[in-house]
Amino acid sequence: LGTMFFAGIHDAGAIWASVRNKAKSVGSLTGDVVGKRARSIFMIVIFLVLLMVNAVFAVVIARLMMSFPTAVVPVWGAIIVALIIGQLIYRRIMTLPVVSILGVIALYALIFMGPSMPIQMPAEVVPGVSGNAAWILLLFLYAAIASVLPVWMLLQPRDYINGLQLFIGLLILYGAIVILNPVMIAPMFNVDVPAGTPSLIPLLFVTIACGAISGFHGLVASGTTSKQLNRETDIRFVGFFGAIGEGGLALAAILVATAGFASLADWRAMYSAFGQGGVTAFVEGGAYIIHNGLGLPQVTAATLLTVMAALFAGTTMDTGLRLQRYIFQEWGEIYNQEWMKKPLPATLLAVGSCLLLAFGAGGADGSGGMIIWPLFGTTNQLLAGLTLLVITVMLV
Repeated sequence: LGTMFFAGIHDAGAIWASVRNKAKSVGSLTGDVVGKRARSIFMIVIFLVLLMVNAVFAVVIARLMMSFPTAVVPVWGAIIVALIIGQLIYRRIMTLPVVSILGVIALYALIFMGPSMPIQMPAEVVPGVSGNAAWILLLFLYAAIASVLPVWMLLQPRDYINGLQLFIGLLILYGAIVILNPVMIAPMFNVDVPAGTPSLIPLLFVTIACGAISGFHGLVASGTTSKQLNRETDIRFVGFFGAIGEGGLALAAILVATAGFASLADWRAMYSAFGQGGVTAFVEGGAYIIHNGLGLPQVTAATLLTVMAALFAGTTMDTGLRLQRYIFQEWGEIYNQEWMKKPLPATLLAVGSCLLLAFGAGGADGSGGMIIWPLFGTTNQLLAGLTLLVITVMLV
């Protein structure tokens, strides 16, 4: 219900609103449709959401690569695959179907190579810099470069091939679930929770964000998607169908995190402390289901799901940093700051603010984003409400 009647409408609506207004971002659009005061509030909320997403997703990817070194080769190799795909398509060397098949084969070849070529970052790279922090710095360096490159060169082909890989991964996962028919290990209501755990309501409504309704989607829809459509009639397929894909991922995440364990004791061990579980539960629970349902080696299944999660987070991060750059450039236009309108200074401001949060609040480990991450759900829903406000006013 959330996916079909809320997420799909929100995402397609945000693209439509932007396409009808010179592909402006939903934040900039608020000033024209609602008013300058609403725009000021909106831009601050957008900036905070992007700040949190970029800082936290860097931590998530870094931890995945520290925990699953078999995923390092496919995660970074996917960038090279995307660069090659971009050249093959836009220089018209190969047709899209051929490139798609070759790209998927290359990506899955890297996934199967991963377990035989694990790369473990040292626990301490240099004195005072942990392996986790080193990965975070490398990820922001990559995201900064990706955000200033032309969209066709890296971001678009990377998102495209990642989308294909995601749908194939979901087919594998759902196929394993159907074959295995696992028992739902988790209790319907978990009363044995750690001290300080928030109540079910309202926490439930800020947990399955991208599967139900997500303000971040409105940013991407109006920030990059609206600039890439061939025609307005593509909005339904791209916006609504994209949300359906997110709903499919959200449902898979719920299933593997509740049924992907051998026993209730294993499930409780994963969720023994507040803040544990998350992506690790998705990888380990999903690997258990794929291994027992399809017979794929558990380490290969874990690598597949780690790459799926890391690429998903990586494409979100490089898109998020590009959008954060747009915010600084739009502020430059609003407040007549010529230097801020230029891509390079705006990118440096975007990366600098993320690193300030990551290392200023989190110390040498670079995990400062996790401190304010509990605010993401609320901020994300607030942003979705503001996006729907803009769409509603336009329709009225």
